[in-house]
Amino acid sequence: MTQKVKGNTKGLAPSQLRAIHRLFERKLAAESVVGLTYARELYQLADSIGRRIGVLISREGRIEEVFIGTREILYLPTLGRYRLGRGRLRRLRLVYSEFGIKQGRVVIPQDIYTDLEKLRLDMVVAVHHSGNKTPIAYAHIIPAGKLDTKTTRTEYVYDLGQFKFDFVDFISDLENQIEKSESALVRTDRPGAILVGVYNTGIRQAQKSISELKALADTAGVNVVDTVIQRRTPDPKTILGKGKLEEVVLLSLRLGAEMIIFDTEIKPAQWRIITNRTELKILDRSMLILDIFAQHAKSSDGRLQVELAQLKYNLPRLVEKDAGLSRLTGGIGGRGPGETKLEIGRRRTRERIRSLELKIDKLSRQRELRRSRRKKGNLPLVAIVGYTNAGKSTLFNALTKSNVVAEDKLFATLDPAQRRVSFSDLLPAENGSIHTAVFSDTVGFINDLPAELYNAFRATLEELYDAALLMHIVDISDQDALDRYHSVNRTIADMGLSDIQQLVVLNKVDMVSQEKIYEMKNATSGIPVSAVTRSGIDILRKKLCKSLFKI
Repeated sequence: MTQKVKGNTKGLAPSQLRAIHRLFERKLAAESVVGLTYARELYQLADSIGRRIGVLISREGRIEEVFIGTREILYLPTLGRYRLGRGRLRRLRLVYSEFGIKQGRVVIPQDIYTDLEKLRLDMVVAVHHSGNKTPIAYAHIIPAGKLDTKTTRTEYVYDLGQFKFDFVDFISDLENQIEKSESALVRTDRPGAILVGVYNTGIRQAQKSISELKALADTAGVNVVDTVIQRRTPDPKTILGKGKLEEVVLLSLRLGAEMIIFDTEIKPAQWRIITNRTELKILDRSMLILDIFAQHAKSSDGRLQVELAQLKYNLPRLVEKDAGLSRLTGGIGGRGPGETKLEIGRRRTRERIRSLELKIDKLSRQRELRRSRRKKGNLPLVAIVGYTNAGKSTLFNALTKSNVVAEDKLFATLDPAQRRVSFSDLLPAENGSIHTAVFSDTVGFINDLPAELYNAFRATLEELYDAALLMHIVDISDQDALDRYHSVNRTIADMGLSDIQQLVVLNKVDMVSQEKIYEMKNATSGIPVSAVTRSGIDILRKKLCKSLFKI
């Protein structure tokens, strides 16, 4: 027997298994949903053992799988080897024995409908037999975009012996309709995603968090097709809960989404459970941020640090080789220098991590040498810090007359830039003092970023510890400006940088009212400026001069 009957075979006699195995040997006409003789044989075998029996039939009429469930439940085998394309169905239909019948109609249970949608089967066919009649019910997915909210259609046949139906023409026409409808849904080349947030906080905090995830997704090049917010304590296994996860997976399939992005850090055990329940790509917040890092790292230093962060984050997910991890390779969540190394095994991953850490240690020593030279030249360092996309690079350009990349995107700056700035126009040289400082533009901070991600960028962030001044940039036009100001201060404290003097700068004042400026000045003692219009830059330079040179 090259083919094997799968599922709940325990307790069956060898003769029963041989009879069930003979279901493999039948070849059905391609144009029929299921032959009458085959349907009766299938049901009679199931009735004799008191368990459901299912078969998966190809469009050519071959019996690909035979499997046994309990009397109430039928578990389908893994279908990973039967590939899917966008807008396409599985090229397999499920035919199974159904004991439930009501008023002459065969009843298809909800779990079978879920399998139909989730696995994108061509069709599910429930077979019953009573007396001299063989009633069936068959269901299929319907094209998206209809006015009603139904996603499947069910038809009832009271006697298969009297049923005339050309399956080949039907499935070809149905798949063409589905492909057209799903193509109409996807109006962008960017991959589609559903964002999922599970929070035990208030609705305002939940909305803020999911909005930030949406901004991250946009920066990563993802088209957000829908968001799902659930207010509950996260489920320890699936975050959402099993039933809600099924709903989200089905919603993703209906909307043409290719991935689900969770607004949390998915633990390795949770990640394996979730990825084993869907063929969609599963990402969490940190994976999305790592993808942005990979896109924005331009220097060799930056690429090394991104690869290290990717490998360290994914190492716990290499405990067992899983389909979910293979889906990360390439595209959103799997690009960057480390994308071909995500499945190389724990031992080789650890070796690569050690190699990268040695290279980054070398970078640290080189940076330390540059810092020591700067100290000998009595050049104070001003480190520009702040929440991501607060306008740090734009202000850096305004102060240093540079043109480093400044974009309205999260984490646009990953490779820090440094420039010297002279204050000789404000302070005349005295006793050989030239009153020059070095300004450093750094990677932005963000809420709830795991420590290991910042640790991976320690060679970059080490500059902060030698700073004479932290210039904390706050985007005053952000409705959550004060919360983000406090968030950055918490990060600064966590990094042990609280002892360094800090100068708060309220950027983008050209976009807010005077009342907002007054409110934020009182709350932060910040200096209002606009990096774009250069309003307040002269006042900022004078304040910097006083802070750096103690005049």
